[in-house]
Amino acid sequence: MKNIVLASSSPRRKELMDMLDLSYVIEGSSVDESLPEGILPGEAVEGLAYQKAKEVAQRYTDSLVIGADTIVVVDDLILGKPQDDDDALAMILRLQGRTHCVYTGVAVIDTSTGRETVAHEVTVVEFRNITEEEALRYIKTGEPQGKAGSYAIQGYASTFVRRIEGDYFNVVGLPVFRLCNMLNEYAVWVF
Repeated sequence: MKNIVLASSSPRRKELMDMLDLSYVIEGSSVDESLPEGILPGEAVEGLAYQKAKEVAQRYTDSLVIGADTIVVVDDLILGKPQDDDDALAMILRLQGRTHCVYTGVAVIDTSTGRETVAHEVTVVEFRNITEEEALRYIKTGEPQGKAGSYAIQGYASTFVRRIEGDYFNVVGLPVFRLCNMLNEYAVWVF
């Protein structure tokens, strides 16, 4: 089996890869995650996932490199990672009491053949009503920093989630079902 490289330093993606019991190494990318005005969410996450995988793939031979990127979308507005606590507060209050979509793009590049596969997954998440006081308490936990949409569904923010429709792991940061299907195309089986 080829070496597998995860082009991400996200602890959440590492946990999900560990769950799959695949042997892999981590090599974070330094891709600029800023997005052009008017880009569609699916194009945005696929493009960033591909750029991350492509950058890391240049340093490897005979490997499968996996890149991923996650965003949150509400009112056609793309929410990435918060810049600071004020930004996190604005995002959480924008999401409260509403439904939003979480997009994660995944790219797989085979460095020995040049074959590339890119796709994305969408999960719908509905938040309950959240008071500003609750949001501020949540921000003080530090959990929103570095998270698309300023929340981690697997952490304290799980108390905000009324329902989800789709792949839970997609919201965590790596659509496991989609990734496994992609890896199967490269003759990599989880079990």
